[in-house]
Amino acid sequence: MTMNADNKNSARKLNETDIIRINDLSFDKERELYGIRNAIISRCVFDGPADGESALKESGNITVSDCDFRLRYPFWHVENALVENCRMTEDCRAAFWYDKDICIKSSVLSGIKAVRECRSITIENCNINSSEFGWLSSGMVITKTEISSEYPFFNSSDSRMNKLTLNGKYSFQYVNNIEITNSVLNTKDAFWHAKNVTVSDSVIKGEYLGWYSENLKLIRCKIIGTQPLCYASGLVLEDCEMTGCDLAFEKSDLHAVISGSVDSIKNPRSGYIKADSFGEFIIDDYSSCLIRTSEKAGYPGVCCCLS
Repeated sequence: MTMNADNKNSARKLNETDIIRINDLSFDKERELYGIRNAIISRCVFDGPADGESALKESGNITVSDCDFRLRYPFWHVENALVENCRMTEDCRAAFWYDKDICIKSSVLSGIKAVRECRSITIENCNINSSEFGWLSSGMVITKTEISSEYPFFNSSDSRMNKLTLNGKYSFQYVNNIEITNSVLNTKDAFWHAKNVTVSDSVIKGEYLGWYSENLKLIRCKIIGTQPLCYASGLVLEDCEMTGCDLAFEKSDLHAVISGSVDSIKNPRSGYIKADSFGEFIIDDYSSCLIRTSEKAGYPGVCCCLS
């Protein structure tokens, strides 16, 4: 069935097995399509003088394509939805909350707090500019996506990200069970208090990376920025590069193999560090960490071993 302006209010009376088709309409009233199910919504605009909220709240089994959203809270408590080629402006605040099994493809999300307390969210080929993005969410799969967010992924878990370009500040705080590959992370205090995180084949640029983390593993990554990886436990670096990384590894327990040099190391607590060269050691506290140059240096040997 195709819905037009005359019969849109009667659509909810259809049997669940019917498919409701809604094309080329504008919606601006409160909860205009509340609870709609088994619907295909195309080329619609959610905007207007009534300034209503929560257009698709409590809906399920819906496909939404080529639509424009300019009103608040459109997708709350939604299950089983495909959102494709849609555009959400800054006025579309808190677009996806308390949702499950949502796929968002080739879309623009520009409102604050775009995804929160969601489960099983797939995001592919999207452009997202949303402060406080991805909070308290689990089961996210994000690919080929650009995200700008001051405070992204707070307390999120059990998620995978590939070919992510992130511009943020306080990123991935208190996350758990996260895997990131082939990505570029331009951030600041990333991975604070993070647990069980693996980042591979990626660039991580920021200050104070990974403080207080547990079981953070970096594989073939390029790490850029001051005072990284301090107060960490179970820290692993495999074949990583470190640029502009002074005062690294303070009070950390780690196993690190680094390609190239490290500007300076300060009071690592325990473990093993190997690099081609080191600029400076600051060891003025108890340490049982073995620090040595690699075979590439031409003079491999122990630089520092205190206990």
